[in-house]
Amino acid sequence: MIQLLFTMLSAEVGVAVALLFKTPLRKLVILGLDRFKRGRGPVIVKTVAGTVVIVLASSLYSMAKIRSRSAEFGAFTPTDQVLMSRHLLEASLMGYSLFLALIIDRLHHYIRELRGLRKSMEAVMKQNRVLEETKRGGSDEIKTRDREIASLNEQIKQLKFESEERIKEARAAEANVMALKKQSDDLLIEYDRLLEDNQNIRNQLHSIDH
Repeated sequence: MIQLLFTMLSAEVGVAVALLFKTPLRKLVILGLDRFKRGRGPVIVKTVAGTVVIVLASSLYSMAKIRSRSAEFGAFTPTDQVLMSRHLLEASLMGYSLFLALIIDRLHHYIRELRGLRKSMEAVMKQNRVLEETKRGGSDEIKTRDREIASLNEQIKQLKFESEERIKEARAAEANVMALKKQSDDLLIEYDRLLEDNQNIRNQLHSIDH
């Protein structure tokens, strides 16, 4: 279970990092996400997310049971400590995975919006240049053209403002991804320590049996 969660989390981190940097790989990832969202992808994602939430709730419930049992005895037994660490690690991985999936969805949405805004800005600026050229060619419609040019300039300013806002949101998402990548590395170290503790407890139990 933990290996599967680590694999899924690593894949999500890879997709998020690919979305953050302008490389040919990002184009492939965006194209893949576009196709995934058009088909049965959303249904699959909702099903997987629902399953993860149920398993996460089960892990939290098991942790609560272990805490209540330890409260009765006054301390954690070695077995309870291992089980508690395992459930905590699983819950953390599932929580990070769900959060990272949301980050990937938002990054994909912001990138598509930025592309649309840039295309709109290019179209408006092209139209603005045409109007300016037309303005130079005749003087009968100067006032009308001036008003249209002023309106187009306002649209350009608005589009630039929206583009800057989307860039800020994408940068915030980038910071979240980097923080999650660091936490994922820390969880991998904790998993290795948990395996070592588990092996030590098995050795102790084997010695007690003898």
